[in-house]
Amino acid sequence: MTITPMQWIDSHCHLDAAEFDTDRDAVLARARSAGVSMQVLPAVAVANFDVVRRLAHEAGLAYALGIHPLYVDRADDGDLERLAGALRMHREDPRLVAVGEIGLDHFVPGLDRVRQAHFYAEQLKLARHFELPVILHVRRSADGLLKQLRRIEVPGGIAHAFNGSDSQARQFAERGFKLGFGGALTFERALRIRHLATSLADDVPVLETDAPDIPPQWLYVKAGERDRQPPARNEPAELPRIGEVLARLRGWTLGHAAERTCANVAAALPRLRAVMA
Repeated sequence: MTITPMQWIDSHCHLDAAEFDTDRDAVLARARSAGVSMQVLPAVAVANFDVVRRLAHEAGLAYALGIHPLYVDRADDGDLERLAGALRMHREDPRLVAVGEIGLDHFVPGLDRVRQAHFYAEQLKLARHFELPVILHVRRSADGLLKQLRRIEVPGGIAHAFNGSDSQARQFAERGFKLGFGGALTFERALRIRHLATSLADDVPVLETDAPDIPPQWLYVKAGERDRQPPARNEPAELPRIGEVLARLRGWTLGHAAERTCANVAAALPRLRAVMA
């Protein structure tokens, strides 16, 4: 894989989201103009498996297939077998780079944690079977994720939007995971995230937008202002400015930040090397 110093990879973007339905081509054009040469599009439910795969092929991007923990309560019990079937059908597709977005969410109240844990464990088994890395949803759930990873080993991956402790970060890194940083990193009050971003080894951080979610500081609309102005929509073109923040915090040049984080994504998701060659 050849990456010029000012190309970037958005390691986590929901380009299939309805928020992009009216101007998706323009969003893609802005991303390319900003130097974002690759995006990884994780699925969240069986219903959008075909959508993310089609978008990835049409736009020259990459995708992952999985069932998000916020969607397991509405998932059919047969959806795990449908996921297995999709992974089997597309196992030779180089643009299929991971199983994801999967994981645990212990932040949103009222979710069935037992069902979440079941779906997470079964999807880890599928990742292991198909020899794919995973893209993890981590929200107040790092210890639970690590517990299952010790039992069901997978070929690494990315812990998306990571905001855990130093110890948890180290344990993920020891298991071959990279840690994702995005819009939250741009807020000065995000002390834990900024600490992690500066203390991790160079081969651990990757960049992401989670677009249309987690807007950076310069797009954020305060709750009290949302009656006059709708919440901002994040998009992949914002990634280089997020990269500038990471570079400043780590004392890197901007070119090194682009090169290093792209290399880290490629290490976490090895199939990317073929589609970016």
